[in-house]
Amino acid sequence: MSVLKIERKILEKNDQIAERNREIFLSNKIFTMNMLSSPGSGKTSLIEKTILKLGGQIKFGVIEGDPQTDLDAQRLNSLAIPVVQIITNGGCHLDANLVNDAFSKGSFSQVELLIIENVGNLVCPAGFDLGENIKVVVVSVTEGDDKPLKYPVVFRNSSVMIINKIDLLPFVNSSIDQLSKNALEINPSLKLFTTSCYTDEGLDLWCEWIKNQIIHR
Repeated sequence: MSVLKIERKILEKNDQIAERNREIFLSNKIFTMNMLSSPGSGKTSLIEKTILKLGGQIKFGVIEGDPQTDLDAQRLNSLAIPVVQIITNGGCHLDANLVNDAFSKGSFSQVELLIIENVGNLVCPAGFDLGENIKVVVVSVTEGDDKPLKYPVVFRNSSVMIINKIDLLPFVNSSIDQLSKNALEINPSLKLFTTSCYTDEGLDLWCEWIKNQIIHR
């Protein structure tokens, strides 16, 4: 019971800071997207492609979370956008306080879309509100069809699911239809996209949807 009390206090404190973040993002007219996935889903490549396609139309900023190294932040920093790296030193998720601190250190005042790339993990980040507008969960076809059934909370809490690496479908035992079915059983409201960062398939639809979120936010 003491463990539950401690966890509740941690989440309550996180939610208070998340609300503060939400007010900051709103006052700065920033649409914020919390991107979650397991390691190796192609999340950074997807962010990179999105920025390359929309960089002339939308002002991006990125908060990058990793247990170690700033390799992903270096990749995104080359795109001439504001990037702040959070190294969790082995921590399995970002929390609202870390995001608040990162935002205060970045040059995000002109940003229209802030992407928070969470630590690669489908469990720990799922229950932490960062103050974002939406959560986006990215899965790759190489992970199989059953990820939504094994990790339902992250799919239930997300607004969008992106099925990535679809160019690898001929080489893996995976079905987009089954993966989508499993996800929609968990969350019937999920908006679904299929993408390949190798062939660019599906990226235009994804980018068009993002533009509409910014226009109508």
